[in-house]
Amino acid sequence: MILVYTHKTTARLRYTLQMVFTQFIGYEIKITNQVEEFIAFEGVKISYTKKPLGNELFFSSHPILFEKGILDYTINVTSWNGQKVFFEQGENSALPFDIFASSFYLLSRYEEYLPHIKDRFQRFPAKESIAYKNGFLKTPIIEYWLIDLVAVIQAKFPDFKPKRRTFKFVNTIDVDNAYCYLEKGIVRNIASSIRSIINLDFVGLVQRVKVLIGKEKDPYDTFDYLLRLQKKYEFKSIYFFLLADYGHNDKNITVTSKKFQLLVKSMADYVQVGIHPSWASNTNSEKLPVEIQRLESITKREVFRSRQHFLKLDLPTTYRRLIDLGITEDYTMGYASQVGFRAGTSLPFHFYDLDMEVQTQLILHPFAVMDGTLNEYMELPVDDAQYLVKELMDRVKQVNGTFISLWHNETISDNRHWNDWKQVYEFTIEQACK
Repeated sequence: MILVYTHKTTARLRYTLQMVFTQFIGYEIKITNQVEEFIAFEGVKISYTKKPLGNELFFSSHPILFEKGILDYTINVTSWNGQKVFFEQGENSALPFDIFASSFYLLSRYEEYLPHIKDRFQRFPAKESIAYKNGFLKTPIIEYWLIDLVAVIQAKFPDFKPKRRTFKFVNTIDVDNAYCYLEKGIVRNIASSIRSIINLDFVGLVQRVKVLIGKEKDPYDTFDYLLRLQKKYEFKSIYFFLLADYGHNDKNITVTSKKFQLLVKSMADYVQVGIHPSWASNTNSEKLPVEIQRLESITKREVFRSRQHFLKLDLPTTYRRLIDLGITEDYTMGYASQVGFRAGTSLPFHFYDLDMEVQTQLILHPFAVMDGTLNEYMELPVDDAQYLVKELMDRVKQVNGTFISLWHNETISDNRHWNDWKQVYEFTIEQACK
């Protein structure tokens, strides 16, 4: 156990120390405000306050962990020991920056509560983040800071041995549209065929006809291939199914389709599944409970995992809604427009509700890379995409973190602008599992 002395115990401080020491490093902590108890303690102990008590391991504190409310801090990012740091502290501090305040700022998504210009989908843009602006978005920066933290503690307490993490890989698939042409109904297929003729897309029109008459496999039906690859490399997969009513940005297969229901049920025998909350559920609170119930009815299992469709995340509203509906794990924490680590870490952590000033039971699993980011937002060639995936994964491996990738069943179909992208997916799997 680590004993931490501080001049004031707050919910923010308790949360941060639990995430840093218990969740990430694997050490239990106890916080005390009693000087006598701290001095008498003979184990690993640190002080986190304004001034050192004596010659203990002292970490100078920034005020953010002792405050309430959201303040627009002017943050100066500098470089130290090869990494970007902020919330600098004086010479007496064991580290020249406040690792706890900095970690809280990133984990709580503090900056997303501040005024900002949203993107066209009303999301917090990657380019507005401190990580993007200062060039450390592609780095799981908190894990690198933890290396320095462990080093200074071990220098003072040689017997301090944190739990050793190992690199983990989690493959995730969003199923927005299980099929390109099948199970769309007569009206949608006729409308799409007319649109193909108007746009002179005769290749798509011919492909649609061949699929509908059974002469060709639906290009989005890649599920057998995905399961074969999973069996070959023995990795963990989570599939998030969109079970919404048809509407704007929710153009999925109808949930009444027996073929679609059979697909979901059969996939649940081989992979973990979660709900993909619809676009419409962001503005209609009655939608998501129905969608969750649909998935539970099909799989006959409790649903406790989720990832937002279009990565639509509005803090803290989105997460509060998930919590109220029994979701305990969410995989939305990442950006659509840029790869990297939105919360500064690759590791799972608890959501802290800044408005309520409380640590919740909802665990957030950050993803590092999404197929659409590489191809549609960054417009990378296949070779460059593979290089970037390897760069990100190597950094996660270096700190024994968790690498989560986000793919869609249609993006590995080699269909249209996804031609050759199956090899990027296979490259990702090979790099993760070798």
